[in-house]
Amino acid sequence: MSNTKNTAENLPRGLVIRSQSGFYTVHTEDGDEIVCRLRGKLKRGPRRGDLVAVGDWVRFRRLPDGTGLIEAIEPRTRKLSRMAPTPRGEYEQIIIANPDQAVFVFACAQPEPRLRMLDRFLVISEKQEIPALIVANKVDLVGKEKAKEIFGHYETIGYPVIYTSVVTGEGVDELRERLTGKVSVFAGPSGVGKSSLLNAIQPGLGLAVREISKATGKGKHTTVVRQMFPLEGGGWVADTPGLKALSLWDIEPEELDGYFPEFRDLVPLCRFSDCTHTHEPGCAIRQAVAEGKIHPERYRSYLRLRLGGEEE
Repeated sequence: MSNTKNTAENLPRGLVIRSQSGFYTVHTEDGDEIVCRLRGKLKRGPRRGDLVAVGDWVRFRRLPDGTGLIEAIEPRTRKLSRMAPTPRGEYEQIIIANPDQAVFVFACAQPEPRLRMLDRFLVISEKQEIPALIVANKVDLVGKEKAKEIFGHYETIGYPVIYTSVVTGEGVDELRERLTGKVSVFAGPSGVGKSSLLNAIQPGLGLAVREISKATGKGKHTTVVRQMFPLEGGGWVADTPGLKALSLWDIEPEELDGYFPEFRDLVPLCRFSDCTHTHEPGCAIRQAVAEGKIHPERYRSYLRLRLGGEEE
């Protein structure tokens, strides 16, 4: 076993940047790209989830025909995943491995900001320990003051918010800087201007991302393609067309309050240790809402998620 491990450690190392039908495009440390398959022995035994995903670091062996064979997958630091039901039970699909941050893009107007969806995304990022960055786009439609009225309370909680406009160029440089050198996964509802924003960051980037998203989202029988795109200044961008359907599959109702950062310090102050923060007397969360210390919309999002409702 140790000999196999040592052999793998001596092999070239690369980053998986594309996945389609069992073929993986690996970006090598030398800057090359090589299409690889997974070595047969790695597939043996029962599987409860994807063995290799976009964002994984792997060790591979070059073959005489110019392709490669993935011999080992390095441990993941974190992952964005979802559970998919199969005849043999639930299967974990890795949307992206090892992301440095999740970038949630929402519009200030046209369409109206869906803050319930944003709160749901933030809970997922908290659960999966992926740092979140909120982008409030189309700020030119409402003005900065109004935009801060809509999204400013997220900054108070501790989430970074960048206010952007492709029309005026506001925030584009700041966002580009926040992406440089990192693996960033983008998500947001349709129509918020994500493609235009990515094109403003780097010409052609939004178009490339959108083409992959369209190909993946055409239907259940369409081959799923996952891909990351390089940034000129270093770093990678990936889109998540399936994130809208990402459910809170592994979050128990009683642990939900732990994924609202503004709740955490108050939970121990509730009168009852099993407080649901929905109706109980002596609830520190409800008191904080009444005193204006917790934003009422965030509390409503908590209630909706706790009671199993869908985001609006």
